[in-house]
Amino acid sequence: MRRLFCSLLLAGLLAPAQALDQPEAATTRTAKQGGLTTPARHFAVSAANPLAAEAGAAMLKAGGSAMDAAIAVQAVLGLVEPQSSGIAGGAFLLHWDGHQVQALDGRETAPAAATPGMFLRPDGRPLAMRDAILSGLSTGTPGVLAMLAEGHRRHGKLPWARLFEPAIALAEQGFAISPRLFELFSAEAALRRDPQAAPYFFDAAGNPRPVGTLLKNPAYAAVLRGIASQGVKAFYTGPVAEDIVRRVQGHARPGLLTTADLAGYQPVLRPPLCNDWRSVRVCGFGPPTSGHLTLMQILGLLETQPAARSARGLTADWLHAYAESAKLAFADRAQFIADPAFVTAPGGDWLNLLAPAYLKARGALIGERAMPPATAGDPGAVKRSLAPQAQQLEAGTSHISIVDAQGRAVAMTTSVESAFGNRVMSDGGTGLAGGFMLNNQLTDFSLNPAGADGRPVANRVEAGKRPRSSMAPTLVFDRDGQLLMVAGSPGGPVIIHYVAKLLTGALAWGLPVQQAVDLPNFGHFNAGSLIVERAALTAGQLAELRGRGHQVVEADLTSGLQVLMRVDGGGWAGGADPRREGIVKGE
Repeated sequence: MRRLFCSLLLAGLLAPAQALDQPEAATTRTAKQGGLTTPARHFAVSAANPLAAEAGAAMLKAGGSAMDAAIAVQAVLGLVEPQSSGIAGGAFLLHWDGHQVQALDGRETAPAAATPGMFLRPDGRPLAMRDAILSGLSTGTPGVLAMLAEGHRRHGKLPWARLFEPAIALAEQGFAISPRLFELFSAEAALRRDPQAAPYFFDAAGNPRPVGTLLKNPAYAAVLRGIASQGVKAFYTGPVAEDIVRRVQGHARPGLLTTADLAGYQPVLRPPLCNDWRSVRVCGFGPPTSGHLTLMQILGLLETQPAARSARGLTADWLHAYAESAKLAFADRAQFIADPAFVTAPGGDWLNLLAPAYLKARGALIGERAMPPATAGDPGAVKRSLAPQAQQLEAGTSHISIVDAQGRAVAMTTSVESAFGNRVMSDGGTGLAGGFMLNNQLTDFSLNPAGADGRPVANRVEAGKRPRSSMAPTLVFDRDGQLLMVAGSPGGPVIIHYVAKLLTGALAWGLPVQQAVDLPNFGHFNAGSLIVERAALTAGQLAELRGRGHQVVEADLTSGLQVLMRVDGGGWAGGADPRREGIVKGE
């Protein structure tokens, strides 16, 4: 459980005070054999658990839309993959209706009572990350259900209640504990201390329920029945909301969430960010997530490096250029990106960070040897009044990619942040066994509201604010405007690198989509080291990178890419990450 965390600690990405078992740790690798044996001609779903993918495929087979399928998939994921996402979490969703891309923001918000110093100790220093996560303070107002309800209002075809039937049936009849779920909850000590979670995951003797055990969740079924019949008001008001608030405010380190925060939550329809890269157009989500901007900055900076542009694989030269590009992009991320309701884009437009002239100037800083940690640039003649955010842990998450029979598509990245959120389970006021995990998304804010020079950090906590994310749901279009790819991944800040790897492998190097998913993972976060997946590079490549001044750390980087890609002749090929349990279903 500690392998990736320890690697990041060695790399300098995390400080020792932030010690915490890294969520979504490496578990048994599963060969996916290309995701689909033949291209899906009508519809396809790529999701992080087979039961969730099957639920989405069932909705599509019944004539449902991509949005319908996404709701069914999310409801099942909250049951079978509670470590990653759930109804008390948040999400970013891109939707393609055949004519336009819409971006639905279901990110959690800080409570109305939140203050910039809420994660500071009496001596003025920030809480240790573990203490912040394992608290009521870390829980933001959940957004995923309100966002999905808005998405269904706009794009749903099947009745709302029908979309929850697969998850309700599985919760009532039980599902077999998977190897990945077992490995994660059995190593999570904090779950053993939660009065609702402990008897759900562990037996009376305190032993983890073994792989294959039929796990029933009557509380989750009851909550979903209420949501199915009454709509999302059954979650945001009444007994469910009251129970969430009771557990947050009753925590040993109490939080600030109130029933008024829940009742007042609103999703946001945002303009997508779309820009050209090579021969394709890539559309993603803008702030409050940094995913698209930082991803496309890295890819754009690589285009300024002739050797990297001509590469066709993970050579040491290419990885050097990638690491240097990532340093520059993550420096800008730390300086500028936060909730756009609270900060101004550089020069008034987030796309200034991707302007060709700006990227060319930044790319000129890349030399033959590794540079020290980069500082932010000056896009749009920025007058800096804010401090860059220091590095801190981000984690968790799941991704869903869907195309329906009418060509509509959903790319949705969904999260409760750390594995099992803040490790508090709510039964929704039902008094029944089981339930759903609460999020710890507020620890995606900078725990320290000010930089070393005393200036405020853009991503500091403020009332009603949405914390910065790394989630990068992505839609790619060909030069004729036809949908080419639906993609995304979990993984905290490494999401950006996972999606960059995928786009490079599949679209720049021409690999089949599953081979692009299978490529070794790697990344750099500006502070610390170049991190590469264990056994990914040869001894010669490692020596060459170290000879150019890179500190290189080998680690288990557990991406969860879920991808659909249009193939020549029509239909959709699928990619499901072998590092997790996901599959692709389609017809």
